[in-house]
Amino acid sequence: MTSGLDEATSRARVRLRLAGTCAAIGLLASLAAHPAAARDAGPGFVWGDDSSRFANDGECDDPRFQGAGMAKVTLEENRGADAGDCRRLFEAGAIDLIAAPDAGRRAQIDFGDDSGRWPNDGECEDPRFTGEGMAAVLLEEDRLRDASDCRRLFEEGAITLRGSAPGTDADSGASSAGMDFGDDSGRWPDDGECDDPRFEGAGMAAQPFEQERRRDATDCRRLFEAGAIALRADDVEPTPRSAEGIDFGDDSGRWPNDGECDDPRFEGAGMAAQPRPQERRRDATDCRRLFDAGAIALRADDVEPTPRSAEGIDFGDDSGRWPNDGECDDPRFEGAGMAGAPSDEELMGDASDCRALFEAGLIARSTGPRWGAPAAVQPPVDAIAFGDDSGSWPKDGECDDPRFVGAGMAFAVQEETTLRDASDCRRLYEAGTIALAATAADASEAGSEAAPSPPRSSAAPAPDAFAGIDFGDDSGRWPNDGECDDPRFEGEGMAAIPLDEDRMADASDCRALFAQGRIRLRE
Repeated sequence: MTSGLDEATSRARVRLRLAGTCAAIGLLASLAAHPAAARDAGPGFVWGDDSSRFANDGECDDPRFQGAGMAKVTLEENRGADAGDCRRLFEAGAIDLIAAPDAGRRAQIDFGDDSGRWPNDGECEDPRFTGEGMAAVLLEEDRLRDASDCRRLFEEGAITLRGSAPGTDADSGASSAGMDFGDDSGRWPDDGECDDPRFEGAGMAAQPFEQERRRDATDCRRLFEAGAIALRADDVEPTPRSAEGIDFGDDSGRWPNDGECDDPRFEGAGMAAQPRPQERRRDATDCRRLFDAGAIALRADDVEPTPRSAEGIDFGDDSGRWPNDGECDDPRFEGAGMAGAPSDEELMGDASDCRALFEAGLIARSTGPRWGAPAAVQPPVDAIAFGDDSGSWPKDGECDDPRFVGAGMAFAVQEETTLRDASDCRRLYEAGTIALAATAADASEAGSEAAPSPPRSSAAPAPDAFAGIDFGDDSGRWPNDGECDDPRFEGEGMAAIPLDEDRMADASDCRALFAQGRIRLRE
């Protein structure tokens, strides 16, 4: 036997004694029966040194190799640090280098430069690669920025491009001739990842969005030519359509020109994750471009909110914490345009937002615990005279007739709308969201809908009862909160502690409650 074989045989016996495994017995027999000629690891291959803790123990601890002569557990720290063992076992045929990609593939990969945080440290930090030569923690910011380490480890076969294997089409790269990559107008150009959803492969961003189609040209072209991405076989090109006749609005919303459509009238791949009602017609540039590209379409089930008048409502001022953010934070309101958790400290402190959303029909008065319908049994709908729709706000989804109370009522009702909002009040009464303000006994006395004169409860005042009352104005501290704070009145609609300073200073509340029969002048 050659001296190399004797050396390998001796090392195999050591492994047999230490491990006590049948594998070592097989290795020993194989080396004795089949002496192997010395082998060359290839030009330029660096064996390293014997600085490992397990150097010269008869096993190869270098993770670049594989085979019967390897240690059971190989650690990255032993890469190039067990040269004596590994060279002897390799030359004896007991281990082999882990297969490395061919030179043709290597030549087509853009390794970038060494501008990263840890160049030349023996590990590859570029997240486009995978394998035992990789660093433990990979960050996107190191993409294409650890060239020397990654190139050496790739050539040694210790890393490979993610999602590719030798012999596949992605291995060899492809010609980009004749392909329309678009431009770099997307949100993440020149970041080393392709964001165009037409492609797939190791070089793709984690979540390519539809709105980035043809908008990351430089990244995608380079990665395509390097073989790191390929065109998706299942990609379907959106069908462009005409935006003629659509009012896209303007760019006054919170997120204009970000590549996503925030207008809730649309749906499709190009939409923001949570389009809010208050962004309606306020993201024109994004939505128009995505609509033209076929990435969004008008929703078939979209219902246009009904605008309403804010006359008579004191919205306060903009002294709250979140004024002019497109959401209403005032807890007196409710609806699609409200902030997630409006608090009492924002009461009357978000006027601009709340007024705009109220007038757009996106919020309405919140009934709260103080505006619930009375618990008394209500008469059947056919026993109530609802009148007609001759009032100022018919069919707006709220009842403006002051004879009723409840969640479905308009924010401020006046005596002049009595019996003049029939459609709204009838629908809301049937749904149980409003009720007659009168007691059950009083309500049972109401005439039929065909009665010539409006039925009224004994508690409700006659129309001429308003003539001699000066309700004042809304200059008090709590106007339009659903309670009367004027100490001249008494009844169930009064605030808990009316103060003399609010005398004649809560006109809207007191007038509405007086009209409903829920308060009366003190004797």
